[in-house]
Amino acid sequence: MFTHNKKLQYTVRVSEPNPVLASLMLEQFGGPQGELAAAMRYFTQAIAEDDPGRRDMLFDIATEELSHLEIIGSIVSMLNKGAKGQLAEATQSEAELYRSVTQGADSHTQAILYGGGAALTNSSGVPWTAAYIDTIGEPTADLRSNIAAEARAKIVYERLINVTDDAGIKEALGFLMTREIAHQISFEKALYAIQPNFPPGKMPGMPQFSHLYVNTSQGPTDHRGPWNTGENWQRMDDVLGGIPLDGGDGAASVDLGSSQSEDLANYAARTKSNPGSDPVTGADLGSSGGAEARHSPAE
Repeated sequence: MFTHNKKLQYTVRVSEPNPVLASLMLEQFGGPQGELAAAMRYFTQAIAEDDPGRRDMLFDIATEELSHLEIIGSIVSMLNKGAKGQLAEATQSEAELYRSVTQGADSHTQAILYGGGAALTNSSGVPWTAAYIDTIGEPTADLRSNIAAEARAKIVYERLINVTDDAGIKEALGFLMTREIAHQISFEKALYAIQPNFPPGKMPGMPQFSHLYVNTSQGPTDHRGPWNTGENWQRMDDVLGGIPLDGGDGAASVDLGSSQSEDLANYAARTKSNPGSDPVTGADLGSSGGAEARHSPAE
């Protein structure tokens, strides 16, 4: 059961309306790195989690993300308040109203379609989608994805902080950004509480390939580092000479029954191309000069 506390987790103080800034803030309301996506990612993971500790953590963070959704939604709503009242009461001339709701970004859609409310879209007006949720159902994979999601959200908050000079908004966004750090720490602790946690899943990799670095982008700017060099790495620079890696012929094959082989041979014969033909096609007839361009009068 969920209950709603009427107090925001962090106070929202907006100094003046700004519909364009409101549009940008929607990125963290209904965008792929936003608070709704985070809440749904962790909530669905919690429901399926069998470990009681991780389940409790995921429910806690998912519920907090919903409170963050309320904060960012409140910021959007406050930033749209001026245009909302003016549009609803028609207290300005048509030209002034048009100018106020078309300042940039997606502000006109928010004003006309959503009445200045916080829509479940990103800053470009793209609707929120469950496709943002990348849960796979394996804790060591999902926790790594969660860590990355919190890191991406922190970066978006940094960018939003950098585009506004409103002290109250900066403060609220700074709080939300900092909570992304706290959640990232929790997820990392939970990940490393699972031992072993790499590689994800149960099955080990094939030893001969697990530390093979294939240098497929070669040139004078090739770089070496701990990602491709060291006692554990086998580096393949002769890519063409080294494939196929299994030592086979590098072709694809399938064992077919006799009737399947016969059907396939008949199909191949029926659809065989004649490389010696040069038929006049619709493209030839539709191009400048038509068929006359392809044949001399002597022909």
